[in-house]
Amino acid sequence: MNLCRILWQGGWFSLKISLLLFTAIPALADLADTIEHVKQAVVGVGTYASIRGVQARYRGTGFVVADGRHVVTNAHVLPSELNSERNEYIAVFVGVKGQVRQAEKVAVDAVHDLALLKIGGGSLSSLSLGNPSQVREGEGVAFTGFPIGPVLGLYPVTHRGIVSAITPIATAGRASQDLNPQRIQQLRRQPFKVFQLDATAYPGNSGSPVYDPDTGQVLGVVNKVFVKGSKENVLKHPSGITYAIPADYVKALLGRAGLKP
Repeated sequence: MNLCRILWQGGWFSLKISLLLFTAIPALADLADTIEHVKQAVVGVGTYASIRGVQARYRGTGFVVADGRHVVTNAHVLPSELNSERNEYIAVFVGVKGQVRQAEKVAVDAVHDLALLKIGGGSLSSLSLGNPSQVREGEGVAFTGFPIGPVLGLYPVTHRGIVSAITPIATAGRASQDLNPQRIQQLRRQPFKVFQLDATAYPGNSGSPVYDPDTGQVLGVVNKVFVKGSKENVLKHPSGITYAIPADYVKALLGRAGLKP
């Protein structure tokens, strides 16, 4: 093989590599644009009391939907009761500075651990819901929320991974001692499937939107407590697996409230 041919082939190889890199750049740019959009709709959820030492208490993540005045989160993120003597109320924290918006419960789906809130004030940027029934194992997803909550500040953090499995929310267990009241209750109810992700969520990520990296449409809601309690109660040390409730149930919750996704 002569030198000219080697140089020509080498140049063609370099050109092909350059073209591959060039075509990959827009995909990365698309994700960056998607994250920028999603971040505007991700909020903190907790409580606020004007009469206590620490007025604001962060409990989890939520995201704005529909008309920009409704927020979806996990039901377990909300407090079981509020202290009226301290003027405590459900609060949504907006932006890095954590602007406080008073919120009220509109609807709760205890079976799928979802809650819908309505917030006061002007409308916020909202997210649209995708079609979870078309999600396939191996597809890429991302989720954005507030891991470890106020420790790291209200700076939205994004994790990316794949849907590693679509799996039942509860399994029977290997032996009777593996069963607990929560698992038995789940097995008795009409079973449903959840998304298992290979990206690790942290405390504070509960309620984060799981979305299509290209479109930003929400496909599910991160759940750190409800699902793990059903699937992994036999483990002495909980795994790093993350689960998400499919957004089909979010659509149903919005429908109950007379809202369009």
